[in-house]
Amino acid sequence: MPLNRRFRSVTRIGPVQVGTANDDRGREKHTAACTAPRCGFSADYDSRAAAELAARTHRCPIR
Repeated sequence: MPLNRRFRSVTRIGPVQVGTANDDRGREKHTAACTAPRCGFSADYDSRAAAELAARTHRCPIR
């Protein structure tokens, strides 16, 4: 069953969006996801700084 998250404080860094949400156990998680077509990059992090660093250093393999 897919998890539906309500993201807050969403920012965009290039093609990557970084958002904050609570996971199923109530812990705060930060997600970085690329919005470019056919990229497929997304990852969860424990800190906002780590998610923003991943967004800044992400390079899409599809060009």
